[in-house]
Amino acid sequence: MRIGSREFDVKNGVYVMGILNVTPDSFSDGGKWNRMDRALWHVEEMLAEGMDILDIGGESTRPGSDYSMPAEEELERVLPCIEAVKARFDVPVSLDTYKSQVAEAGIRAGADLVNDIWGLKWDAGMARVIAEHDAACCLMHNRRAAGQEADAAGAGSSNAVSGGGSDSAARGQHHADKYGYGNFLEDVKADLAESVELARQAGIGEDRIILDPGVGFAKSYEQNLRIIHHLECLGELGYPVLLGTSRKSVVGLTLDLPVTQRLEGTLATTVMGVLKGCTFVRVHDVKENVRAIRMTQAILRERRPTGPGGFGDLF
Repeated sequence: MRIGSREFDVKNGVYVMGILNVTPDSFSDGGKWNRMDRALWHVEEMLAEGMDILDIGGESTRPGSDYSMPAEEELERVLPCIEAVKARFDVPVSLDTYKSQVAEAGIRAGADLVNDIWGLKWDAGMARVIAEHDAACCLMHNRRAAGQEADAAGAGSSNAVSGGGSDSAARGQHHADKYGYGNFLEDVKADLAESVELARQAGIGEDRIILDPGVGFAKSYEQNLRIIHHLECLGELGYPVLLGTSRKSVVGLTLDLPVTQRLEGTLATTVMGVLKGCTFVRVHDVKENVRAIRMTQAILRERRPTGPGGFGDLF
């Protein structure tokens, strides 16, 4: 699978997507990297630690998000960052957005992958934009709660729905039927299959699609644990899987820890992701996750990991 100028061995490799939130209010690192000098320093740091893809986000989907940020404001945050990163570093760039207007401008600025937390189901123009630019895409599982309607205009409306952000799945917060699940795992697969069909209908290539189970989005605490435990079922859809659990509440609730102390729990989920066949992990702490992946791969292969996604030349 090609993302930007780099080829990814999605059959054998495991790759790290580093998170760069240029936001004042993200649940974990809001305001930390929204100055350009700090952002670029952090990109350089993550590259030195083994990052394979950089994920840039300009809108927080933390608990309480109302998905009402205007596209223009999001663009003001992400476009300068994308342009600066591409001018300075040779790294594939992912743009975390669910708005087609932002995706269009972001791709023109240099983004190589669109990371859509609504799996092409929020903005009707998103699939077309991705297809027209032959960009890669990550389609995340998400659902609207019962009684909530889609934003017919596409993106940024004041009527937009809160789908359960990065740290939203508190224990007991979601009732079992809030999102209309029957057979939870089969429903997640079916929802993602719908996203894939939207991609295919728009002309997005089979080799341009990554799937994300959406840990922390539209799921109870128990459902988050369940989807992590059964990640292999998503592989049955035939596309590489990205796992994003970094510092999320499923870790915090399990270990009773604040967001600043969730590294070890995140590493456990990363190891589980490798064991279950994930190709990508999206994380804040690159160095530690790279090392955990490398150790896991060494055990699985009974040899030192080398080559793409093997980190054989690091540390």
